[in-house]
Amino acid sequence: MSETDKKPTLVIRNAVLSDVPEIAALSARVYGEQEASSEDEIRGQINNFAEGQYVAEYEGRTVGYCATFIIGEEPVMQPHSWMEITGGGFASRHDPNGDYLYGMEVSVDPSARRLRIGQRFYKLRRELCEYMELKGIVFGGRLPGYARREKEFANPWDYVNAVVEKRIKDQVINFQIAQGFEPIGILPNYLTDDHASRGYAVHMIWRNPLAPEVAPQKSTRPDSRLPDNVRVATVQFQMRRISRIREFEEQVEYFVDVAADYKADFVVFPELFTLQLLSLETEKLAPAPAIAKVAEYKDRFCAFMGKLAVSYNINIVGGTHPTCVENGDIRNVSYVFLRDGSMYSQDKLHPTPAETTWWNIKGGEGASVIPTDCGPIGVMVCYDSEFPEIARHLVDQGAMLLFVPMCTDERRGYLRVRYCCQARAVENQCYVVLSGVVGNLPNVENMDIHYAESCILTPSDFAFARDGVAADTAPNTETIALADLSLQDLLISRQSGAVQNLKNRRFDLYNVRWKGRRV
Repeated sequence: MSETDKKPTLVIRNAVLSDVPEIAALSARVYGEQEASSEDEIRGQINNFAEGQYVAEYEGRTVGYCATFIIGEEPVMQPHSWMEITGGGFASRHDPNGDYLYGMEVSVDPSARRLRIGQRFYKLRRELCEYMELKGIVFGGRLPGYARREKEFANPWDYVNAVVEKRIKDQVINFQIAQGFEPIGILPNYLTDDHASRGYAVHMIWRNPLAPEVAPQKSTRPDSRLPDNVRVATVQFQMRRISRIREFEEQVEYFVDVAADYKADFVVFPELFTLQLLSLETEKLAPAPAIAKVAEYKDRFCAFMGKLAVSYNINIVGGTHPTCVENGDIRNVSYVFLRDGSMYSQDKLHPTPAETTWWNIKGGEGASVIPTDCGPIGVMVCYDSEFPEIARHLVDQGAMLLFVPMCTDERRGYLRVRYCCQARAVENQCYVVLSGVVGNLPNVENMDIHYAESCILTPSDFAFARDGVAADTAPNTETIALADLSLQDLLISRQSGAVQNLKNRRFDLYNVRWKGRRV
């Protein structure tokens, strides 16, 4: 680069997952902490439709964000609210076979309002709509001047017509009309917290002049980054007495090696399988000191598993390991080790009564998807799978595979997890992978006996196994099960299956709100 060359100070590009914290901070600056979009919502928007999300950077700082998704003509032309049409803010109603691009968000930092970033975003939306050969763009636009003129215009549609006829001015509506949009109606209760608009929005449309008369055949794959198939291995791990820590590591490495030999993309281990390390103790420990003791192995465990993931070129869902957090609490944490060397964690949110009573384990916070080279995944630790809100939250963020490390003492407990996981697979049209422990640890309190039938579950539809089970294991036997899971079949089923649970959700009647999210 010569001395006269200069890098661009304003860059607009597609958003990526590493942008999520900055976008969330921008949303908080624009809307305030209470109404800002959460990181999970933004993560879902990018995972569900990466091509339709844009960020604006000015002098290296994120100053703008634009979010869109594709949706069918019928729902987009009917009255709707922002929460309903956007799937609770996650763009989870994105339909790659839809007819219209929906504009769900444009936010610009107040310090960058003179850079015409909004105008640039609208231009990108039109270009995307034309490129994808959609019929047009639709959104609900604010009426920020309506509250001041409500006495003059009791009907908000009269207010909009007055703006269109240039009898009055509304900065937002005037801008949207200048971008080629036309109002086609009023959407009541669109954003109930938009007091300046009295909760109303104007139903806006831009009709694509290049739209073909016959809609083209569209791909049901929302993102070219996803592989067609993912091979998954689940380990049914036997608890046994060991005399040195290398015995445990050799047992783990054996299963990783087997899964890698079968060219699996993922291998998953059970919940609390590292408690086998307590059999190294010469004296039987009380439950609380025992958990504190095994937590001391956390750094060695994570370093060992991370090395295995890279050296065997496989993504490892490393069961769970008790972990002491900063305030001194013990949490039951699942660590995920990716083959690129990165590591993620997911707390168990709901400790069982036994975990709370015996080990004083505390519940964690948050449920976020983990980005992998096979698409976003989610982890639900055992008991968490019995709470449907968690699976729905992860799937809204784009997860198509949910991993469930589990530890159950007898068949009834196992069946609670199994039945709930099968329900999660049907409700969310996703794959659910269970991995459990078997065998006994007589000298470890609350880990005396175990029962498991590890399995890989599918939705129940024609594209999948007749009984909704891609693979399973024999009861209480140390083994491994593998299955190839088609992401393409999953996406087709979500859009055109015999039933379409995700697509047919009634967002006008109900939604799940997580702490810190926009409502």
